[in-house]
Amino acid sequence: MNDHFASWKAPRTIALVGKYNSMEIAESLRRLAEYLHERGVSVFIERDTSEQIGRQVDLSRWVTCGFNDIGAHADLAIVLGGDGTMLNAARRLARYCVPLVGVNQGRLGFMTDIARENLLGSMNDLLDGRFQPEKRMLLDAEIIRDGREIGANMALNDVVLDKGAIGRMIEFELFIDGEFIYNLRADGLIVSTPTGSTAYSLSAGGPILHPTLTGIALVPLYPHALTNRPVIVNDQSEIEFRIVHADDPRVHFDGQVTRDLHIGDSVRLRRSDHTICFLHPPGYRYFAMLRQKLHWSERPEGH
Repeated sequence: MNDHFASWKAPRTIALVGKYNSMEIAESLRRLAEYLHERGVSVFIERDTSEQIGRQVDLSRWVTCGFNDIGAHADLAIVLGGDGTMLNAARRLARYCVPLVGVNQGRLGFMTDIARENLLGSMNDLLDGRFQPEKRMLLDAEIIRDGREIGANMALNDVVLDKGAIGRMIEFELFIDGEFIYNLRADGLIVSTPTGSTAYSLSAGGPILHPTLTGIALVPLYPHALTNRPVIVNDQSEIEFRIVHADDPRVHFDGQVTRDLHIGDSVRLRRSDHTICFLHPPGYRYFAMLRQKLHWSERPEGH
């Protein structure tokens, strides 16, 4: 087990990462930094976070550093914001195996467990080693043009092929482990991890996959043929889609990084060798979180 995973129960150095454009987050981050310092923890503030939030609250007393230094020296990172902030931090820190704790700032979030109003109270459980680790898979992607790699990226939620701004459908070929599966005309395709199954994939009619499952969901976006349905494949599968016809094709990684594609380009996907470790507070339950976030009905009285 990596030292970062082994040391989270007694963290001595914690990095704070925050969404920039919120005074509430700035104030929460300042209070959290002061609390951790009082508990004897060394505090890092991620550099971009410090530069942006430091305009709203005074963070000058804390050490600022980039994600590389956080990866090398922090025992864990606390992310204040929402799922988007968490996704960015996860991709930046995945190769360092730094565990992540998510603080929800009030919007719909499936990866940020701690409510802002419970922030400091939850820190006692964290520092006393009562949080529970859970590993999540990521996808590695490479873009191939004329037989050579022209780009690569990583995704925790999903890799999405889409038709771009122009209204016409995209046409592409899908291969799994080198086997031709189908030629599809659609608005695009979502390739989702279990973590991403509650994101864009869910909106497109894809299945919810429990995070402990080892599967990858392929969800067509508005396919021309209604017989093209979502498919779940083994997480050891290699997935490839090859552009046959399109006017403005693009591929997106976690909805945050976009690359333009050309006709003839291929995108190859496989499970990453890296994993992300989320730390959940005591009492966390995945389906309880889904009931809350998706507003599923409560159990009837007497059952």
